[in-house]
Amino acid sequence: MAIQTKICGLTTPAAVATALSGGASHIGFIFFAKSPRNISPKRAGELSASLGNQAIRTAVTVDADDDFFDEIVNNLQPALLQLHGSETPQRVQEIKQRYGLPVMKAFAISTPEDLEKTSIYEGIADQFLFDAKPPKGADLPGGNGVSFDWNLLRDFASNTPYMLSGGLDADNVAQAIELSGAHAIDVSSGVESAPGIKDIAKIETLLKIISKLPDEGKA
Repeated sequence: MAIQTKICGLTTPAAVATALSGGASHIGFIFFAKSPRNISPKRAGELSASLGNQAIRTAVTVDADDDFFDEIVNNLQPALLQLHGSETPQRVQEIKQRYGLPVMKAFAISTPEDLEKTSIYEGIADQFLFDAKPPKGADLPGGNGVSFDWNLLRDFASNTPYMLSGGLDADNVAQAIELSGAHAIDVSSGVESAPGIKDIAKIETLLKIISKLPDEGKA
């Protein structure tokens, strides 16, 4: 499909199979104990064992240490590492060098100033992920089902490709892509029936909608 799509927070064979059959470009596994989508590295490896090159295995972490990264990489053999915590540019560089894998750094966005803060990661992170700032008191840095003003991205200039996240679902994804200019999106809670419970029909519907959209995103 023209618009790259990551279905994130997968925990069951049925959800993985549905994401793949629907044409998802990425599948994401979340390794964060506080998340209802948390999965063990061993289980993630089992779920993706027959994946081949059908989609990009993405390991989502939050300020993980080297020992945990070792366990994740050894079990999952990811093609992309997503850092969704407060990792510094130096830490991002260390992780890239340690594993020889591309890194996607996530940022919480609410204002133009939040976008400006990404500049120190230019040339270090291989990709950015723009998510909404979590609500006050939230335990999760992402997957909260909230969005930010997508218009903020329309005039955003960066040499680093980005993925749009935050509150996306079948009802608003077309508008989000049109307003932001994004050509890659990340969806987790928007295809669930309850926190951490992926809804097969919702995954199918969202991917069908995206498959019919023109690629209006940025290169």
